[in-house]
Amino acid sequence: MAKSPDDQPKKKNKGTSALTWLMTGMLILGLGGFGVSNFGGTINSIGSVGKIDIPVRDYAQAVRDEAAKLSQQYGTQIPVQQAITFGIDRQALAGLVTRAALDNAALSAGLSVGDATVAQEVMKERAFIGSSGSFDRSVYREALSRAGWREADFEESLRRDAARALLSGAVTGGFAAPEATTDAIYKWVAERRGFSLIRLTETSLTTPLTDPDEAALKAWYDANIADFTRGESKRLRYAVLLPETIATGLSVDEAAIRKMYDARISEFVIPPRRLVERLVYPDEAAREAALARLTSGEATFEDLVTARGLSMDAVDMGDVSETELGAAGAEVFAAAEGAVIPAETSLGPALFRINGVLPGEETTFEEAHDDLAQEVKLEAARLEINHKIDEIDDLLAGGASLDELSTQTGMELGQIDYVATGPGAQTGNKLEGYQAFRTAAGALKQGDFPEAVTLDDGGVVAMEFVETVPPTPIPFEEARSEVLAALQQSNLRAALDARGLELKTAAESGADFATLGTVETVAETSRDGATTENIPAPVLEAAFAMRAGDIRLIEDGSFIGLLRLDHVTAAAETGDEAEALKAAISSQLEQAVAQDAFTAFTTSVADKAGMTLNQNAINQVNSGLQ
Repeated sequence: MAKSPDDQPKKKNKGTSALTWLMTGMLILGLGGFGVSNFGGTINSIGSVGKIDIPVRDYAQAVRDEAAKLSQQYGTQIPVQQAITFGIDRQALAGLVTRAALDNAALSAGLSVGDATVAQEVMKERAFIGSSGSFDRSVYREALSRAGWREADFEESLRRDAARALLSGAVTGGFAAPEATTDAIYKWVAERRGFSLIRLTETSLTTPLTDPDEAALKAWYDANIADFTRGESKRLRYAVLLPETIATGLSVDEAAIRKMYDARISEFVIPPRRLVERLVYPDEAAREAALARLTSGEATFEDLVTARGLSMDAVDMGDVSETELGAAGAEVFAAAEGAVIPAETSLGPALFRINGVLPGEETTFEEAHDDLAQEVKLEAARLEINHKIDEIDDLLAGGASLDELSTQTGMELGQIDYVATGPGAQTGNKLEGYQAFRTAAGALKQGDFPEAVTLDDGGVVAMEFVETVPPTPIPFEEARSEVLAALQQSNLRAALDARGLELKTAAESGADFATLGTVETVAETSRDGATTENIPAPVLEAAFAMRAGDIRLIEDGSFIGLLRLDHVTAAAETGDEAEALKAAISSQLEQAVAQDAFTAFTTSVADKAGMTLNQNAINQVNSGLQ
């Protein structure tokens, strides 16, 4: 079967609670659980930290959870085995090691909770509520059985969850952000700056640039030959059948052309249309009063819209035909552009403003004939190729060469030196425009047998690897247009650099900034540039590194500009916004310090307790996950 384009390959958690494990386990595993024989042996755990084992069940569930998160992130279902290749098993294991380290530390410290606390956790879980609306022990037992838990094990896990939470709280609680640090960060974040910018373009030059002569082009080509060297390529031989090739020799059925024209008549006969806005009123008296205000000049149409509590978008009908306007159609189409007229609608009395008159358009059958005839031929050609695909597949499966394929199916032979990217990647061969061809060519290797690949427009191609072609300079005449563009860009950049230095010197000598070019003024902005959408990032970075009055020439890629920092507005010391931002910064600092402390603590207790992992067990569990 030929390959189609779609066939190508497309390339704050401190420990999960037992209740979460139970619920996700029931959802993902259905009515099953993890027993000692689930993965082909008597595997109970995949490792331990101190005296705490890491159960197979918990590890398998953690890997599934990580795979589900990855699927959600990419917006598509990713199989567990594929997700494991992305390293999600290591993420799952890291979380379980942290959990086990905390459990072991709590056990060593004698930290635990009583039966009453465990009972409260069990009884408030909705999954264990019976038909009476309260906790039901039979429901509880059944739910645990389905998920593969024993009551004692589950309740012990809840006890550990509670102890782990107490320990985590003790480690991460009580941190306070240093006031000096908070203030320093606040002042840095909340500072605002205003600046003026002159963008330098070719129009900024006092003397127009001239085109380089042939000698300059060749000198540039020689000096930068690496930029005009085609990378290592694959020499491929191919046989191809394209709809446009077959269509040339096909006859056309006039009846089919007429049928296509009639079926798509809305494309060829477009009635006159109007750009209108419609403002509906509750009654005729209200409309007449509004029209009187408009006629007298007391209000604009926009004022009338606002008075109705509407936006201009709400009254904009776009371009509409006379039929679409219903009863008001004739009156609206009789009015001149710019007029505001009263008319009746199914929604009530209304005012219409005519913003534009769009004349009707008609493409006659005779005018559309040739284009439609070509479409009919191409469709017939695609159908003919589709009928040949099975024959092509069979010939290739039987070991037919490309020459035999051409002889028996009419496919055209050709050769191409294929380079995926870089100089010379586009040779002008039509096949390079097909994504399916590029994908197949990129994957083709020495010794691969030809396969039929369907192209985006219904064509088909088969190819074979001939040889690897080493990097080769593109001949000057072939690369001439690229050489010219590169040299012109280089000359322009040099000229703009020189002009920028001239303007900078003039500005620093006291020249009026506004006389040096078109000035863009940013009254005030923050470091994130929220109010400066079109300002390049390097300009913002420079503005916050300059002193008021400084002038700097900014160069970044193709951008060159002259920047003057007009003023610096220090962060406000008081006010609701200032206090809110300081509080947010303080909270983030505290969270960061707490997280660092938590990470250091869990690493320390894990190292102290000693960690062992059974890699063979982990591999066995991984291979059994679906």
